Amino acid sequence: MDEVDETFERQRSRLTGLAYRMLGSRQDAEDLVQEAYIRWAGAGEIEHPRAWLTKVVSNLCLNELASARVRRESYVGPWLPEPVFTDDDPVELRDSVSYALLTLMERLTPAERAVFVLKEAFGYSHHEIAGFLDLTDANTRQLHSRARRRLGDGARFTPSPEEQRRLVERFLAAALEGDVDGLTSLLAAEATAWSDGGGRTSAALRPITGRDRVLRYVLGLVRRLDGAEAVLTELNGEPALITFGEGAPFTATVFEVGEEGLTGLRTVLNPEKLGLLARRLSHS
Repeated sequence: MDEVDETFERQRSRLTGLAYRMLGSRQDAEDLVQEAYIRWAGAGEIEHPRAWLTKVVSNLCLNELASARVRRESYVGPWLPEPVFTDDDPVELRDSVSYALLTLMERLTPAERAVFVLKEAFGYSHHEIAGFLDLTDANTRQLHSRARRRLGDGARFTPSPEEQRRLVERFLAAALEGDVDGLTSLLAAEATAWSDGGGRTSAALRPITGRDRVLRYVLGLVRRLDGAEAVLTELNGEPALITFGEGAPFTATVFEVGEEGLTGLRTVLNPEKLGLLARRLSHS
């Protein structure tokens, strides 16, 4: 491997993480980073590789977000990010890749999302971000402020990872046993379930809100997955459940935990979004 490739490979993981947070798709992020490599390989000598590559990837993401927004307007049912394993990510970066935050960021314009990710997840200054996106410092401050208002203050009750995992373990046990009372006690009154089938498999076309309705949804999903293997893991820095049928992931559910219990269940059934999980698991 020559020096040009070695320099890029030292940046690849960070660039992929940046692109994933902007796009919500790991596959698109990897494709886009490969496009950045092609540009890097043909660019000649670069004085500041890290900054140059961040600028290239950020702007490729902006272009991709504009077309992704059009595609998601015609998406069948709720759109959820592609779930990813985050056990290799630094702990301090995991909050910025949570399913809840990535879903909320769909409210933002491409420019707001880019500024928010660069500032909040990667700690760049407004001056640096302005250089990456060809904006003024004042523009980036305004976009960042607007993004934070749209996302809310972000303050929420967050149990420890151990408490979250125990809660999900209890949920899985109650679901497999058909323990209605147990499930009811674990769900928050205003719990919401999202189901992303992308038109490729049967899934709820709208969010399901309220403890009783979510309870019925969970029991129906358990019946549908009868005989499947269930594995507790971590996806996007949060407790998650992957079910397997015929050796391949069939569903991936990421749980959001609040003060009253489980407040959100986001289930991906779209097989296209489970492909990377399958490849990762096949090599583990």
